[in-house]
Parts: sequence; structure tokens; C-alpha cells
Amino acid sequence: MPEADLKLLLDAGEAAGEIAKRYFKADPETWDKGDGQGPVTEADLAIDRMLKAELLAARSDYGWLSEESEDGNARLDAERVFIIDPIDGTRAFINGEKSFSHSLAIVERGEVVAAVVHVPMRAQTYSAMLGGGAKRDGEAITVSQQAEMAEANVLSRRPDLKPEHWRTPHGMKHHFRPSLAYRMCLVAEGRFDTMLTLRPAWEWDVAAGDLIVREAGGVVSTTAGAPTRYNNPHPQLAGMVAGPEKLANNIIKALQPAAKRPIAGLIIPNGA
Repeated sequence: MPEADLKLLLDAGEAAGEIAKRYFKADPETWDKGDGQGPVTEADLAIDRMLKAELLAARSDYGWLSEESEDGNARLDAERVFIIDPIDGTRAFINGEKSFSHSLAIVERGEVVAAVVHVPMRAQTYSAMLGGGAKRDGEAITVSQQAEMAEANVLSRRPDLKPEHWRTPHGMKHHFRPSLAYRMCLVAEGRFDTMLTLRPAWEWDVAAGDLIVREAGGVVSTTAGAPTRYNNPHPQLAGMVAGPEKLANNIIKALQPAAKRPIAGLIIPNGA
């Protein structure tokens, strides 16, 4: 079943990419979702409809959680749940930037067991199965061996690196990609050392990337060092760090407690 589930996600990710390509740089219709949730396009909705129809047709007993679908309580009773972001990095997609992704995960009793992140405009596909390692385009990937913050390259929002969030200077070199899922995959393949977000993260933005980082030999936790679990009633996690274990631990130790950070408690989607 795990292999079949992963194949299902791989095929679905490719199909999502084909839809996205039709709308990319074609001036898709766009709406603001309100309440600080960011934009959504007709491409997001078309991909969401396709994924929901195809995936639930193949696994009718699985629950469903997607950024672009109405949520409900039924998923909480399901043993396995699809957690989907049709387009992670919608603003980048609207702006004609290539670093958006499709994030697809299957969660079993709170743990991610299969994951795919497809980056269609870069022809890249990241995948992982619990206990099976992580891959990019079928080749095994691993996180970096970096342990020291002063020598680390971090993918984050620039405000997260401001001195007021840190007990001690961190020295990390800042980089950015608009999709949280893609950021996590870039860490998983060792192109960057760590991913950090101090904002709460929606499950659909990070579930797939979580498993890919872990299966590449890294760790993923909240910025308080707590483990990540998925399919929560409110599908959002506290700020997150991902990367090599020693580096992640050093980041957690260097951060101010959440209560002392200026942006603590903001409920803002990361991948829009």
C-alpha cells in the first residue's frame, strides 16, 4: 500500500503540473480570500477539483484536507488523510515566478507516510515514503552536514532573522523561496542548510516537505522543539525549523521564547 500510495501522489502531482502550466503567465482570474488568507486563482481551484476527484476516487476511505476545499470534521475520524496544497506559492504563480509547487501528502494517524512536492516549471519532483528515503527525480537526496549557524544558509522570511527574535546573534545567510514546501525540499537535497518560519504554518504547506526532510536524514520540529503531528482539528502548527539535527537544535536554543517574539501568535498563511 505505501508504494501504491506514493505512485498515486506522483501521478497526481504531474497532473496538477499540467493544469498549472496552462494557466501560468496566462492572466488567470484571481480573488482575495480575505481575512489575511491571501489570493486564490482559477488555477488553484481547478487543480483542487481535479485532485479531490482523482485521489478520493482511488482511496474513497481516506479523509481530505486541502487549502482550497471547505474543511469539516469527517477527516478527523479517518485513519489516513490526504493533505493537499494545490498551489503552494500562489503569489509567485500570479507574478509569473517559477518557484511555486504542488504539495501532496498522506497522513496516517498524525504521521506523514507518503509525500510528493512537484515543481512543474522547473521539472522537479521530490518524493518520500516512510522508511524509504527521499528522492528528487528518482535519485536519493540527503540534507547537509552543517551544524553551525554562523556558516549556515537559511531559507526564511527576512523578518524572521531580525535580532529581536534571537537570544544571541545567529549569523545565518538569508535566502528565500515563496513556497514553503519547496523550501523544505531544497533543504532535503542539501542545497540550503535549514528552513525556518516563525509564523504558524498551515499543514498543507508543510506536511509533504516534513517527510521529505526526515527521509533525507534531517529533523523537523516546531521552533519550541516540539514534534510535528498532522490532521489536527485546527490544521496549523507553530513556527517550524527543518534541517540537520545539530543545526536545528542550535537554532531552537538561540531563538527567543515565542511569547517574547513580536510576531508570536499571528495566524497568517505561509505559502500564499
